[in-house]
Amino acid sequence: MLLGIDGGGTSCRAAAVVRGQRHEVTLGPANVTTGFDAAVATIDTALRMLAGRAGLPPEVLFQAPAHLGLAGVVSAALAARVRDALPLSRATVTDDRPTTIAGALGPAEGAVVAIGTGSFLGRQAGGRIRGIGGWGFFVGDQASGAWLGRRCLEEVMLSVDGLAAETGLCRSLLADHGSDPAEIVRFSVAARPADYAGLARAVVAAAAAGDALGARLMSEGADYIRRGLAALGWQRGETLCLTGGLGAAYAEWLDEPVVPARGSALDGALSLAALATVRSEGQGP
Repeated sequence: MLLGIDGGGTSCRAAAVVRGQRHEVTLGPANVTTGFDAAVATIDTALRMLAGRAGLPPEVLFQAPAHLGLAGVVSAALAARVRDALPLSRATVTDDRPTTIAGALGPAEGAVVAIGTGSFLGRQAGGRIRGIGGWGFFVGDQASGAWLGRRCLEEVMLSVDGLAAETGLCRSLLADHGSDPAEIVRFSVAARPADYAGLARAVVAAAAAGDALGARLMSEGADYIRRGLAALGWQRGETLCLTGGLGAAYAEWLDEPVVPARGSALDGALSLAALATVRSEGQGP
């Protein structure tokens, strides 16, 4: 038996492999930083649903090796708190970076750049996984959709003040807000990362059409990705996988050959649970 959990701010996906058959359930959000008790309750419910689908008493399934990759696990202490709050006897808890990387690359060595509303980079090499970024919108998530949207509105306001060149992208976004800079201010006060990310497609499209601001922002994002890959020790010729809603958009700005993801973060959680089992058995009594 194996258990894998992929918990994020939008949904929680859980899978159990029992006697060679895979069972899955999907429930609501499971970000342990923004809502610890709710996330634990969601995971517990998912586990019990999996037991029912596998035809096992929950107590039996809870003994399976498990790997949980959860958004919001920002420290070892928080990982331990999650582990203590669940009925699992053989669980490893991490953030969602290792599971995404393992799922995208499978057993291959290489790097993953995950660019959606947020962002992070990771590399799998020598049997180890290392991730950087993923610190959230307010202090990180460079190159992400939310970052692109916020940076773009910053440049729009600079152009309103005459401190930056006005481009077609600036005029378009200002028009979307009633040609009133105050409306952009009001938007920014209430906007969530997902709201800013909703502007990213306009930036990508403008960059592709030759807009100077759009191109500059995509170039800034690509430069961050290059620096992150260098920090991880990634070398040209190694596998590079770009995932997330904006992964493909950055491919041409990086000018590096990329490969599609082999699997999902849920696949990665199951593979890491299996790997932990192999390592444990290899240690012997």
